[in-house]
Amino acid sequence: MLAVFDIGGTKIRTAASSAPGRLGPAEDMRTPREDLAGFTATLAGAIASMGPGVQGIAISIAGCVDPVSGRMKVANIPCLDGRVPAEDLGAALGLPVWIGNDADCFALAEAAEGAGRGHRTVFGVILGTGVGGGLVIDGRLVTGAGGFAGEWGHGPVQDRMPLGHALPRFTCGCGQEGCLDAIGGARGIERLHRHLHGQALPAEAITTGWQAGDAASSETVAVWLEVMAGPLAMVLNVVGATSVPVGGGLARAPGLVAALDAAVSARRLWQATGPVVVPAALPGDPGLVGAAHAGWQELAPC
Repeated sequence: MLAVFDIGGTKIRTAASSAPGRLGPAEDMRTPREDLAGFTATLAGAIASMGPGVQGIAISIAGCVDPVSGRMKVANIPCLDGRVPAEDLGAALGLPVWIGNDADCFALAEAAEGAGRGHRTVFGVILGTGVGGGLVIDGRLVTGAGGFAGEWGHGPVQDRMPLGHALPRFTCGCGQEGCLDAIGGARGIERLHRHLHGQALPAEAITTGWQAGDAASSETVAVWLEVMAGPLAMVLNVVGATSVPVGGGLARAPGLVAALDAAVSARRLWQATGPVVVPAALPGDPGLVGAAHAGWQELAPC
């Protein structure tokens, strides 16, 4: 059995996995963000409640893990930032530990059990607060140098003149300017709408307005599609993905993923017979599902 965790800055969600694709009931607990001993004790308590038979720990987390050194960059959990948590937790808990980025786990979950099932190459996309992604080939994650494979939200690629609109290269949290992460997620489309129309609206209001035919919101979404579609089409040309499940809060806006698929299709070299960029199919807990699949693949005792 594996103990599986999906860890965010506020909440830890946990479940036991008795086999690949099989999770027990999930439970939630608060994340001890500042205290490594408290963090370790929280995981130990969850593992103890699962009873005997736990052979390893698999973790999905909102951070980046260097696949060579194991060192982690995780801004919202300071007690883990800059450490090698797999070693720290493994030594403290006496179990092998696998840790992966939450977007990677989302992509693996969708490849194994969701919209990407049956596809050899799956590129999972997150349109949440920002823009993230993960790459799965032949059922296994591709993490790449530094653990950054799939991070299509970063790099100065933003179009300066989409549909004739002069846009600044918005500053990204990574320190660069012109990243899709700064314009493509929920906060990004809000920033875009404010720049184009001087209106401070939440992302949901913008997409709802677009669906209703509001002129300002429709213009914002049209510019957003123009900015996002070219880079995503290039990613798909490079990696050859035949399925692109899209998750995150912005992806739940009715019709938005279908509109993105149409815009990407017009720019992609390979033409499919049906949609490629599609809404994520798993109803919940992709972090747990993906971490469980990776854990069963990677942890030797299992």
